[in-house]
Amino acid sequence: MTLDEIVSDYIRNYRNDARREMRFFETQRNPSETIRKAALCELPNGKRHPHQRRIPRALLEHVEAKLQGIGRALARTSSFAELHLAVENEIGGVKGIGALTVYDIAHRIGAYFKKAPERVYLHAGVRTGAQVFGLGGDSFDPKLLPKPFSRLTASEIEDCLCIYKDELRGAARDVRNSGCGVARRQRVCWE
Repeated sequence: MTLDEIVSDYIRNYRNDARREMRFFETQRNPSETIRKAALCELPNGKRHPHQRRIPRALLEHVEAKLQGIGRALARTSSFAELHLAVENEIGGVKGIGALTVYDIAHRIGAYFKKAPERVYLHAGVRTGAQVFGLGGDSFDPKLLPKPFSRLTASEIEDCLCIYKDELRGAARDVRNSGCGVARRQRVCWE
């Protein structure tokens, strides 16, 4: 698959479900209910999100209690980055809660407060996909990716890099073999 095909496939097969999930959190009755559903990793159908299926419910309830305690502070954050940092500071050190769960919970709460990621946050599979483009760290500016990704929001890019990490390796190899590659720090020349 080419990069454009990967992005198009994501849009066709995953975008609507991802947006439906975020609308579920946007439309909760109040911040407390949003924090509860986000921390318990509930999907609109009432089931737990597959990313967090192995985390014991008691641990998620503990996370919820911690986040309810800083609910007002979460509401006052001015950006997703600030909200993510507050969630990370509160639950990131809890044994059994990793970077993916911190991001997912922050993203869900952010939907309610109308704070969307402006950067692509790296964890697990996303990191693998981003490494194809020579990108690392905790997060990066989505503008560092090739042009086909400009059709996606930062959170959609996060999702796409994870879902298509294996396909991205092949697409990147094909582009590099054609004489154009990844500039590791600033710019990507793929159009």
